[in-house]
Amino acid sequence: MRKGTLRQILLITDGCSNHGEDPIAMAALAKEQGITVNVIGVLDQDTIDENGLREIEGIAMAGGGVSQVVYAKQLSQTVQMVTRKAMTQTLQGVVNKELKQILGSNASLEDLPPEKRGEVMEVVDELGETVELEVLILIDTSGSMKTKLPTVKEALFDLSLSLNARIGDNQFSVFVFPGKHGNTEKVLDWTPNLESLSSVFPKLTSGGLTPTGPALREAVAFYFEKKRSLRGLISGDESYFEESSM
Repeated sequence: MRKGTLRQILLITDGCSNHGEDPIAMAALAKEQGITVNVIGVLDQDTIDENGLREIEGIAMAGGGVSQVVYAKQLSQTVQMVTRKAMTQTLQGVVNKELKQILGSNASLEDLPPEKRGEVMEVVDELGETVELEVLILIDTSGSMKTKLPTVKEALFDLSLSLNARIGDNQFSVFVFPGKHGNTEKVLDWTPNLESLSSVFPKLTSGGLTPTGPALREAVAFYFEKKRSLRGLISGDESYFEESSM
């Protein structure tokens, strides 16, 4: 199995979108482009309304990812869990696709004998530690998120430490929405660590609309500004996981 790059968008929000395109449709667009969309809904002391919960679950489902709703104090552990769970889920999807090619269209991992299934899962676990990972973190900075941002920052530091313990390379990028002059604002370009967030987070302002759909669309566009050259598209030199995670 060729190793490629797993690409994720990690959306951290606490409420419903209220501006621009449907975020569920934008998550589906991301999935079509080989990018998994994971969503963490952050609570304070309040409960999340039904519309917000449905949107969080719908975005993750359309994006082929994982969703979780948690209190802010549990955020650090949850960010790591969701990221790794989505990696395993994507890799299992890749394995199932290969099994269908080898054993037939109805084959899946669950159909293998227990011994063989265990061997395949060992391969999935190994790939989870060695595959290259890119995570574009998309943070809701609307007014209700203001008190949660320090916790978000701590959670992202912990995520960086956890993933950098892997053998495979990691790249992180951070966008917030709404931005000062548009739907989003890039606060951190691709980097293997998140230490520089220390200087960025105190400067972030909270407030305004919640353009989750436009933010997802712009996040997908940012991936391809950097990652897809015309030569790569023409030659078919795309990563294995881009092709296989759709």
